[in-house]
Amino acid sequence: MNEHMKSVELKKAFRLINHGPTVLLSARHAGIDNVMAVAWCCGLDIDPPKLTVVVDQIAQTRSLIEATGHFLVQVPTVAQLELTREVGTRTLYKEPNKLQKAGVSIFEMPGQDLPFVEGCSAWLVCKLMSEPHIQNTYDLFIAEVTAAWADERVFRDGHWHFETADPRWRSLHHVAGGHFYAIGEPLTIATEAG
Repeated sequence: MNEHMKSVELKKAFRLINHGPTVLLSARHAGIDNVMAVAWCCGLDIDPPKLTVVVDQIAQTRSLIEATGHFLVQVPTVAQLELTREVGTRTLYKEPNKLQKAGVSIFEMPGQDLPFVEGCSAWLVCKLMSEPHIQNTYDLFIAEVTAAWADERVFRDGHWHFETADPRWRSLHHVAGGHFYAIGEPLTIATEAG
């Protein structure tokens, strides 16, 4: 056994795998827009592309998603650290002007009735695959990605290029409380598939 290997309390075990990118989740219904930060978002399938996201029952964004069956997953950047913390700690239920207070700038994308957050590095339009038992029991939503865009300054030719982009374009990785990491340096192994 590795002498540096130490036990981790189970209530903190999720932190061992919870350093994937934090995302911003947006939804719209009946004239209400909301954006929230989500640390638990994961790719599920490639063709068609699917993902999972955990959205607690107390979040107003969840009611917007359940009403329309659509939402938007966006990848915020280091430049949006404060915005990400703000939308992750404020609730629209208590603060109707949450998005303004958090400094969120919304833009519209033709053909999409969703609030897109300005300044992100990627945007994925998602259609909810209704699984009521999983949603109600585990707060887990499964969705098919129906459209996607990325900022070419950091994502092009099907790959992230964090190493050549300005560091403010790096993705955020929430661990706990107000503690985040920015994605690190690339490590490359030559492969035939590329």
